Amino acid sequence: MNTPEPALRRQAIEAIESGQHALAETLLRRLLESGPDDVPVRMELAAAIIRQGRIREATWHLLEAVPSLPNNAELIARLAWQLALQGEVPGARACLAHLARAPNPPSHVLVEQAHLHWMLGDIEAAAGFIERANALGLDGPAEHYLRGMLLQFTGRLGEAETVLTDLLEHWPGHADAVVILANLRRQTAQDNLLQRLDRWQARLGSPTDPRGRFAVAEYDSARFKVLDDLGQYEAAWAALQRCNAIMHQLHPYDGADELATVESIEQAAARLDPAPPRQSAPAGQPAPLFIVGLPRSGSTLLDHMLSAHPEIVSAGEISDFQRQLHWVADVAQAGHRSLREVMQRMPSLDLPLVGKRYLERTAWRAAGARYFIDKLPINVRLVPFIRRALPQARIIHIVRPPMDVCYSNLKVMFGSASPYCYDMQAMAHYHGLYRQIVERWRQLDADAMLEVAYEDLVTDPEAALSRILAHCGLPMDSRCLHPEANPGAVATPSSAQVREPLHRRALEQWRRYESQLEPLRRALGSAGG
Repeated sequence: MNTPEPALRRQAIEAIESGQHALAETLLRRLLESGPDDVPVRMELAAAIIRQGRIREATWHLLEAVPSLPNNAELIARLAWQLALQGEVPGARACLAHLARAPNPPSHVLVEQAHLHWMLGDIEAAAGFIERANALGLDGPAEHYLRGMLLQFTGRLGEAETVLTDLLEHWPGHADAVVILANLRRQTAQDNLLQRLDRWQARLGSPTDPRGRFAVAEYDSARFKVLDDLGQYEAAWAALQRCNAIMHQLHPYDGADELATVESIEQAAARLDPAPPRQSAPAGQPAPLFIVGLPRSGSTLLDHMLSAHPEIVSAGEISDFQRQLHWVADVAQAGHRSLREVMQRMPSLDLPLVGKRYLERTAWRAAGARYFIDKLPINVRLVPFIRRALPQARIIHIVRPPMDVCYSNLKVMFGSASPYCYDMQAMAHYHGLYRQIVERWRQLDADAMLEVAYEDLVTDPEAALSRILAHCGLPMDSRCLHPEANPGAVATPSSAQVREPLHRRALEQWRRYESQLEPLRRALGSAGG
């Protein structure tokens, strides 16, 4: 006897809610047999398959849903999010094109489009949608925060400051805004945020829940930036200690997990065939230009300088290479564990297929230029696989002295994304693993990366950039020496700083806190730093 469709739906929902993903998959497949154009069912089926670790079939179902989309903005946006998260950027862009055909969309639909374009790295388009939404009226703090963030990314820093200040006057608990606000400009004795920070934070009370404590940490991160600008270094360090103590407790660093991941990557790379000779991209096809290294090593500055060249476009920090590596391995992304599973499948993975899929999903970003920059620092761990998947790619490794780069990580609020940067011992351990894997890549393939020192970039920029551009087969262009004149969007915490003329202020900044950072210096020494 066949189960009626409403009962099947109830059973499928119950299976999803109870975590019985295999049962949910079976029930959803039965529902799809009677309604192959049922987009919500196909999306739930894809989610059930992903939760079981299989990515290829899941993305196939998501893409199959695109031609059947109804004129339902919420459903279209949900599908676009799922496609984007799985690296199916063309499908996500097709959803956005469908949404864009809606006549006179309300503000919340425009906000959703702004969010999606931002997630895809299309910052200018995102900024256009959020401004259209703002003209119709924005509702809550998340919408105003998105607008302030996009104004920052597109260089409209004064407007961003106004928007974020107004947001915090109404919603002081939305503390992500306070971190951006403090970093929009140098704070001065005549004009700084200290009193407003105290007033806004006082309205929070003394929260004990994780979300509230995270907000307190963000206020202390902003307070550190202001006090550091003002030269009040003892008070600044105290604020940074409070911030990092909270963040380290909320997001502890798992050194054993990091070590296991690095070792699995090194072992997988050792099993690969020799890397092919570096190639030129086929005529009419853009080539990726990877910038890798540690966060806070100067990668954003280098990106902004290079993307001033007429033959180079910045795609920002995109995760497409790792996503396509997972797709070819048929392993759904789930942190370090899933990456180790991918590495266990080397060298049988079809790395040229990874490269082909990567280019199919990223080449649009070049907009006719010869190169597009993929500036995701963590790709430094994947250099051997990039070399074999994309022999036409160029890889630039930007290097900064250990104390400079580690201090710069310790002082920046990265949220939950980088738990290593809230504790000196953790930071030294993470830096040691970075040094270990870079040295291994040098041994395996000395020509894999062109190394560039941050100091050279700011002290002799013309020589450093000429060397990089020659490596790419491009002539020097004087516009690259003036990042402050580059109008391109910058979607990283350094977006305000890289809009300044080149300067050397960041060299050896850690010496302001030399005594406080002595444990870091000793730990870096013991870790080979």
